[in-house]
Amino acid sequence: MRDVVRTRSVPQIIVSNADYERLTDLANAALDRLPDVARELLEEMDRAQVVDPDKVPANVVRMGSTVTFKSDDGNTRTLKLVYPADESLDQHRISVMTPVGAALIGLSEGQSISWTARDGKHHRLTVTKVGAT
Repeated sequence: MRDVVRTRSVPQIIVSNADYERLTDLANAALDRLPDVARELLEEMDRAQVVDPDKVPANVVRMGSTVTFKSDDGNTRTLKLVYPADESLDQHRISVMTPVGAALIGLSEGQSISWTARDGKHHRLTVTKVGAT
């Protein structure tokens, strides 16, 4: 009998080549400080379909996008995905170098993904709307 190995099911994601380069550099630079999030972001970049910026569909979360998503706890949140220096939870701007930020990059409206919070709890979110960058 053959053993079945199950891996995490993840949706196809799309990122621009500019975001890919910058996010890969950012994650590599953060491996010592934020190893879990950095590795997660690098895994996302490894599986991403990388395209020219003008080929990224409008309904895909990219850097600077305002994204509305529903969490498995039933809460709906709207946040802007930003680089760490621009993060401000008071202004609803979340860094791509957070677990939820790394999970959001490249998703399209209607896609869902599971992610792990810093406290080790597992969550699932679904993107419901992506606004302009």
